[in-house]
Amino acid sequence: MTELHHQTLAELAAGLKARRFSSVELTRHFLSRIERFNPELNALVTITGEQALAAAAKADQQLAAGAGGPLTGLPIAHKDIFCTDGVLTTCGSKMLSNFVAPYDATIVEKLSQAGVISLGKANMDEFAMGSSNETSFFGPVKNPWDLKKVPGGSSGGSAAVVAARMAPASTGTDTGGSIRQPAALTSLTGIKPTYGRVSRYGMIAFASSLDQAGTLTQSAEDAALLLGAMAGFDPRDSTSVDTPVPDYTATLDQPLAGLKIGLLKEFFEKGLDEANGKLVRDALKVYEAMGAKLVEVSLPNLPLSVPTYYVVAPAECSSNLSRFDGVRFGYRCEKPVDLLDLYKRSRGEGFGAEVKRRIMTGTYVLSAGYYDAYYLKAQKIRRLIANDFERAFGEVDVLIGPTSPTPAFDIGAKVDDPITMYLNDIYTIGANLAGLPAMSIPCGFLGGLPVGLQIIGPHFGEAKLLNVAHRYQRETQWHREIPQAYR
Repeated sequence: MTELHHQTLAELAAGLKARRFSSVELTRHFLSRIERFNPELNALVTITGEQALAAAAKADQQLAAGAGGPLTGLPIAHKDIFCTDGVLTTCGSKMLSNFVAPYDATIVEKLSQAGVISLGKANMDEFAMGSSNETSFFGPVKNPWDLKKVPGGSSGGSAAVVAARMAPASTGTDTGGSIRQPAALTSLTGIKPTYGRVSRYGMIAFASSLDQAGTLTQSAEDAALLLGAMAGFDPRDSTSVDTPVPDYTATLDQPLAGLKIGLLKEFFEKGLDEANGKLVRDALKVYEAMGAKLVEVSLPNLPLSVPTYYVVAPAECSSNLSRFDGVRFGYRCEKPVDLLDLYKRSRGEGFGAEVKRRIMTGTYVLSAGYYDAYYLKAQKIRRLIANDFERAFGEVDVLIGPTSPTPAFDIGAKVDDPITMYLNDIYTIGANLAGLPAMSIPCGFLGGLPVGLQIIGPHFGEAKLLNVAHRYQRETQWHREIPQAYR
């Protein structure tokens, strides 16, 4: 059954419905690929084989009875930031390396109710802080396209799992580009929905006003299938928005004639690899051939997004991570002499260097005397960036540009230079600051390494994004490419 991993989620769903194979056979197929390839890629921290096969057997019973929905019996992987009842939930950190969640995150619960089977938990940058998946306590994840390269972060494990076809899809989170950047670096379709579209309940918080759950899939059609099951109001999440969820698959094939595409002027200026930019422009020609119109758009405050983000996100991380103190759960230092020693050593030993760096930065910008100078000012600039986007969407339907300035870089190349590492998110951060939906789709290769095209839409414009991505994928085959070693 070697051809199973070549199929998209939608194709596998059709195969299950037609009983060409069973969910147990499908699950076994992907578990055998995990057993074969995960040791070299380090993409999964926990593998839940027994639970997956039991869930697959139950799914087969449902399907045999003519019950079940479009996702019943399909296996995926979850980013290890989502709480999973009875399963290790580490967030890529020593701090939570022994934490077994007592409940399911809302998206895990929703997908499980839709019949989706979890194969395991994907490796990630520690507490989702990183752009390369090198800050994980469990070691770096390798890029299936080149084992010497990073897969992007923080959802690098989720991306590598799907790129190597160890699972047909995975969940991820995006705080400043952590779904889109790994998708670009591994030739996948990654979508970050509008802030509030998908519940954050049970998702271990990094920066609460920026974090949003999404998916990494092979195609836009697959993303539409999964997002439809994940999205919706959740009374347990105070940031969840109560607005109806459309059928994202229903509008995938709408023609693009008359679509106005905004070219982000600031994205094509300094910093973009020239050959990378050419592939993005080639993709835009495909859209023009489908009847779309290109309009240059300027977002003058967008260049301020990186410094703004690296004030807001660390401030919120400093607050959120204060709960990890060695008292109630997670890592605890040995033989503390008093409460202060317990706090200091548990946090000092439990957190990695990047997490400590961001906690210290965040604590500084929130401290008395600096709050107005840094955090308050950053929030004002954030508002200006959001206003720029709002004006742009008065003129155009979607914005398009590169996802990442370059293809994947070498493991270890930027680990000692945090500023250079942070600049990898230069094109993705703006959408998070404004709470907008955005996605990355494959648009070609440079020296054998994938390049991503980013599409940004107005609030709750996921259906249009998926439509724009799907139509491009009908005209091209980039999303069908699989690394040679994993075919």
